[in-house]
Amino acid sequence: MKTRTLILLIWLLLFIVGFQHAYAQPTPPFSRGVNLTSWFQAGGPRNIPFTKFTKEDFEDIQSLGCDVIRLPINLHAMTTGSSDYELDPLFLMFLDSAVMWAEDLGIYLIIDNHTFDPAVNTDPAVGDILVKVWVQLASRYESSSDKILYEVLNEPHGIADAIWGDIQQRVIDTIRTVDNTHTIVVGGADWNGINGLNALPVYPDNNLLYTFHFYDPFIFTHQGATWGSPSMGDLRDVPFPYAADSMPAFPASLVGTWIENAFNGYATEGNAATIGQKLDIVQQFVQTRNVPVFCGEFGVYIPNSQPDDRVRWYDVTRKALEDRNIAWTIWDYKGGFGIFEPGGNDLFDHDLNTAMIQSLGLQVPPQTPFIILPDTAGLFVYRDFVEKGIEIGLGSSGGLDFYQNQQTAFGQYAIDWTSGNRYEALTFDFVPNKDLSYLLSQDYALDFFIKSDNPNMEVDVRFLDTKTTDPNDRPWRMRYQLNNSNVVLDGNWQHMYIPLSDFAEHGSWDDNQWHNPQGLFDWQTIDYVEFVLEEDDLQGPISFDQVQLTNQDTATVNVDELLEGNITHFYPNPTQDILFININDHKEHTLILTDMMGRTVAQWNVRGMGQKDLSSLAEGIYLLREKGKGQRAMKVWKLGAE
Repeated sequence: MKTRTLILLIWLLLFIVGFQHAYAQPTPPFSRGVNLTSWFQAGGPRNIPFTKFTKEDFEDIQSLGCDVIRLPINLHAMTTGSSDYELDPLFLMFLDSAVMWAEDLGIYLIIDNHTFDPAVNTDPAVGDILVKVWVQLASRYESSSDKILYEVLNEPHGIADAIWGDIQQRVIDTIRTVDNTHTIVVGGADWNGINGLNALPVYPDNNLLYTFHFYDPFIFTHQGATWGSPSMGDLRDVPFPYAADSMPAFPASLVGTWIENAFNGYATEGNAATIGQKLDIVQQFVQTRNVPVFCGEFGVYIPNSQPDDRVRWYDVTRKALEDRNIAWTIWDYKGGFGIFEPGGNDLFDHDLNTAMIQSLGLQVPPQTPFIILPDTAGLFVYRDFVEKGIEIGLGSSGGLDFYQNQQTAFGQYAIDWTSGNRYEALTFDFVPNKDLSYLLSQDYALDFFIKSDNPNMEVDVRFLDTKTTDPNDRPWRMRYQLNNSNVVLDGNWQHMYIPLSDFAEHGSWDDNQWHNPQGLFDWQTIDYVEFVLEEDDLQGPISFDQVQLTNQDTATVNVDELLEGNITHFYPNPTQDILFININDHKEHTLILTDMMGRTVAQWNVRGMGQKDLSSLAEGIYLLREKGKGQRAMKVWKLGAE
């Protein structure tokens, strides 16, 4: 009897210990979030579309119930590329802003080194670059909030597990020479796949977060994807879960590839049970290693998948992750895997895919129909930065610098276009589209500065309207030709003020053929405005600055003065809403804005690059100074609200 009682007690003790171990499973400090893609994944710091996202986007993401943002960065492209791989100051200024927004909101931010080419295997020599890059970032952010995390490298692949494991250890050790506070995110080789976790060495650092990516079953999540080998562009309408009577015909272009084998095995792979079994591997890793793990990426590519199937997959996968206490960040926010309805404008209040938001267990904000109303006042297109709600693009030659600061017409930056082929264009895409009909009726003009050393340069400036669903409609053009008859290109900034009424209808290129003008251009649905190399390749650099729609022909070339102390630039000036501030160190400074009577109207703290919303201030002149740096101040012109 005593022996039996003893056995029962031992069994009970083991059960309690096992239960406590399971209950005490280490987990990340956050639970759910998004990847903020196509922002810092640029070819270099001077191509980052910085205003694509703002602090307001961080607030929107947080309002969904997210507590983490993973920020993919083409990190190696943000360096000088020399043997030192020094990080570019412009990039660091932009990243400082993202870090500060996250800190202000108390949301986690993962700085993800997304230096990644799917067609190129990870070079075993990459460790030499990684240690140089990460010691700089760790030194810069070692005193920042502990909610800032460092992810060593996204999806290493084509490299031996042991070699990658040693490289990652070197990076961890290097970061710890300057920063013992922040969590480091580590992952296995083989594209951060599940099986790569168990191949990782046992790292002695106790402040690591392990990551994996999940896109199973791949032929469902990536149907329509063209970037892999072979392209899956012809594969569409694969259902989830598997249903024999709903399976599409297999594309002839993929016969004989590995995709055909995956397609034939989809009956056993395309279901919730298999997803759970694969995630059990992750849970076993957590229990064996006693380390926290999160899913850094999971998602379904939109174009060729059916919306209901996509929602079902997210519901199944999200629940399977959370049932195993695995935190996650979806791929992505705005993009081919995003949480917005396809074909819309990605507007948070109007275009969210509410069914998908619900499947992720997030909070669905109220949605209202979007209606384009006529613009009734002038608007900026570019003033040091491309304005929020405008996306900038260029042709394949790519010779574009958004942030030329050696010689500007106004403010701190101008756009330099250094190489381009005939028919390529520097495009400012309005998202959503604009109704400029009222501005046309009120004699508004396209106003900008232009500079080139080539007096014979010819450039078209044109507006394009929106092609509708009407089969007879086209993207019609209105253009104005810039040449030596109307602008003197002598290497100095020239001011252009072109009334919208001076633009002439030019026809349309559509369906691979030219269509002559038919008087159908519609100023109520403007898609974009662009500068086009209509006649020839770009012959020498050309620059643009302070692009706007206005009825005030008063712009003049201006050079910013410097404020006393640490403020290097503030812009735009005049401003209508947001005033940007650049400070040449990473310390916090207090700025004071007073009216002409000396009364303080605003006071705020800035570190690195900051901004202040002045839209509520009355039109007038104000004085900006830094607290504690004497009384010298600079004038800020505040324009009236739109």
